[in-house]
Amino acid sequence: MIRAIRATLGVVFLTILAACGGSDSASTGPAAPRFLSYDGPKVTQIVVNKSDRMMFLLNDRTVLKAYKIGLGNEPIGAKQFEGDGKTPEGIFFVDRYNPRSQYHLSVGINYPRPEDEARAMAAGRKPGGDIFFHGRGPDGWKALREGKEDWTAGCIAVEDSDIEEIYAMVQKGTQVVINP
Repeated sequence: MIRAIRATLGVVFLTILAACGGSDSASTGPAAPRFLSYDGPKVTQIVVNKSDRMMFLLNDRTVLKAYKIGLGNEPIGAKQFEGDGKTPEGIFFVDRYNPRSQYHLSVGINYPRPEDEARAMAAGRKPGGDIFFHGRGPDGWKALREGKEDWTAGCIAVEDSDIEEIYAMVQKGTQVVINP
């Protein structure tokens, strides 16, 4: 009898626990990420033009997709150190993915590179890190309501539906060129 009660309580507890572990879509915007598939031409390069607030996914010289972007909250100039609010400039590579990002989905680049670390260290600072292409997340929705175009700590933000496409289209090792 006691074993049956314990087993029943265990099942009830696990059911409640499972219900609490659901989607965190409330914190990432209006919808949980959708994992799309892509079978088109390979994305060989991502080009970001900061001054135009545009990002392009290319197959060789052909533009496959173009996206409007938001940048770091101090968008002019290249990232120098952690906390400066700038988006890096230069040539990078896609090096990771985060399907559980608080910004819907995210695709990371290999910042800081050794030269970024050396520059920051020479100034007695840390270079920062965790530079991603990502969706809105709670900060982005707040920035949108406030009319802010550039609101990240240095990342490149797009609409949630856009990061779903980018996440599906881009492979690790894809070159990323971030222009002023």
